[in-house]
Amino acid sequence: MNAKVLPARTPWFWLQRWPAWMRLRPEISSEALILSCSMFFTLFYNAAFWHGAVSQPLQQWKWVLSLGLIVTAAHSLLLGLMVWRWSAKPLLSVLLLLSALAGHYMNAYGVYLDADMVRNVLHTDLKESREILSFDLLPPVLWALVPVTLLWRVRLRARTLSRALLVRTGFLAVVVLTGLAGVLLSTQELSSFLRNHREVRYLVTPANVLVSLTKVMTEQPPGTRTALLPVGLDATGRTLPAGTKPRLLVMVIGETARAQNWGLNGYARQTTPELSQLPVVNFPQVAACGSSTEVSLPCMFSSLGRENYDEKRIRSQQSLLHVLDHAGVATLWRDNQSGCKGVCDGLAYEAMDDSGDPQLCKGGRCLDEVLLRGLPSRLVAASGDTVVVLHQLGNHGPNYFERYPPAFRRFAPVCETAELGKCQSPQIVNAYDNALLYTDHFLARTIAALKEQQSFDAALIYVSDHGESLGEKGLYLHGMPYSIAPREQTRVPMTMWFSPGFQRQTGLDTRCLRQHADAEVSHDYLFHSVLGAMDVATALYRPERDLFAPCRGPGAKLSMTAGAAP
Repeated sequence: MNAKVLPARTPWFWLQRWPAWMRLRPEISSEALILSCSMFFTLFYNAAFWHGAVSQPLQQWKWVLSLGLIVTAAHSLLLGLMVWRWSAKPLLSVLLLLSALAGHYMNAYGVYLDADMVRNVLHTDLKESREILSFDLLPPVLWALVPVTLLWRVRLRARTLSRALLVRTGFLAVVVLTGLAGVLLSTQELSSFLRNHREVRYLVTPANVLVSLTKVMTEQPPGTRTALLPVGLDATGRTLPAGTKPRLLVMVIGETARAQNWGLNGYARQTTPELSQLPVVNFPQVAACGSSTEVSLPCMFSSLGRENYDEKRIRSQQSLLHVLDHAGVATLWRDNQSGCKGVCDGLAYEAMDDSGDPQLCKGGRCLDEVLLRGLPSRLVAASGDTVVVLHQLGNHGPNYFERYPPAFRRFAPVCETAELGKCQSPQIVNAYDNALLYTDHFLARTIAALKEQQSFDAALIYVSDHGESLGEKGLYLHGMPYSIAPREQTRVPMTMWFSPGFQRQTGLDTRCLRQHADAEVSHDYLFHSVLGAMDVATALYRPERDLFAPCRGPGAKLSMTAGAAP
């Protein structure tokens, strides 16, 4: 008997056997879809906003209603300008997924999605991204797939162009009136709220992503970058007298080290045991230019600094390293992190995290001692004054436990996950402090290497780019808007060492420098202090911002003051 041949089971065959409600494909207008998605965003993807804006929902029902109308109207207005029938489904699908991710990270780490944070995300490399990916992302992503699936089940009503424009204009008018109704419902409360808690607007999702992304793309459009505008073209270096050694300044740019955990600053734990045995000068009151690397690094190497902060100008102009280059001072940037953020564009650069050193590198990340590999041989070729920048991986979070070798696991137990909310505060601090211990060791090793070389009179300046929150006030990591960033994110350690030869050449009195070191200073002093230390003359130099100027003896040659700006 021949076997019975069964008909092929096509997808349509199985679809016909789904429950009737699962086979529905309702037809709706684009405006109805926009309004539905806007309400969904307001209700389900703004937990951080509601937490920050409302303390007692039942007692503040009028305030809740007012904010609900305003937030829904704001999203409807933005989407009403962006979403049209042909783009609705792909664009809204992306926004639903982005909102799920944004909500997860805002809730998990207490971050705000302003333009600086979005810029951080866009410039994050694969290594950094991999560290913050975890199974905690799975629930919000799966939850986002529910509305995305429903979105693709609806059919959007087709209209003629003139009809579509007319309906959309009416929809936007109603949206604006709805937003105004929300404002009028709680005018006094809203005015006070915007005056005292303006930062909460960075929690409104996905408006925060859309607005911040637009700002970043407008300031730095994709494509070929334009050349940096020259600054300090008048810079001139010193003439090296016969028999005088050239100067070598090593600038170590730390990552995410905060001042309050720095042992030399009086921290309860000794996180700088090796530096404490060396004749270093420590500055305990240092304010950072920003609360993230994307802001601080360009700012601290700029002549504008935080005092005259203008992000667009800073990112479009050459940096301190270019001014040194104009003056004939050789520069070299060695990187163990995510690049120099434009600070060293067109200058000598080495990415040490790609070295593949089997002893110091693992999983695409390297311990900071890799920055010293091969450095002496690079310096042999230098014949004049030189500035070398070593950009650390340092205390880059949230994987603090991976920033040091096992020998530096002195404070235990430690948090060994990127999901910091799952760890107790002492465990996070232990891992963080162990990473600082390793930075202390790295700096001591760098100083030892500078002592051994015979070709230069050397000095070292260490300063971190920004600080870090370790759970205080429910905040983790960094990147808060600068106006509201806590001190943990904006106060950084700064420590210096000078060889006897460097002190003699510059006339620097380190005892005097220690007496001045307790003063309140900032990253803004770095630009002018380096020019002073390297004896570079330029009109950009401001002696009142040179940390060394008050402590340079009468015998020191201060040629840069002749061209100093008043």
